[in-house]
Amino acid sequence: MSESLVVCDVDEDLVKKLRAFRFRKETNNAAIIMKIDKDRQLVILDEEHEDISPDDLKDELPERQPRFVVYSYKYQHDDGRVSYPLCFIFSSPVGCKPEQQMMYAGSKNKLVQTVELTKVFEIRNTEDLTEEWLREKLGFFR
Repeated sequence: MSESLVVCDVDEDLVKKLRAFRFRKETNNAAIIMKIDKDRQLVILDEEHEDISPDDLKDELPERQPRFVVYSYKYQHDDGRVSYPLCFIFSSPVGCKPEQQMMYAGSKNKLVQTVELTKVFEIRNTEDLTEEWLREKLGFFR
């Protein structure tokens, strides 16, 4: 018997918060970390962080549980320009429970569409989330 892929809805208050986050005026790095409420099959807010570096952000992510992150990053381009890309990071660490991984994987695309993001990245180990890694990923979007 195969398990059907669970696609969780996104909490309405979270959708509003993410839309407001998209148009924030602050120029610091900030993150919204989301998790799935398994009982309600709903993507909900886990934590919010202001002025957080990629290296500090990785310390906030659980090592054995998946999380979704929307990260506003102050990106200094090589030519001196500064931009503030909004990145979607799916943290799906090795060692998660398979049913948990499937629930997150099944819900990822719906969440990305809901928040209308194009810079979508995935990490399998929280240690991989570094400034260098993020700058390298964003380099493809020049």
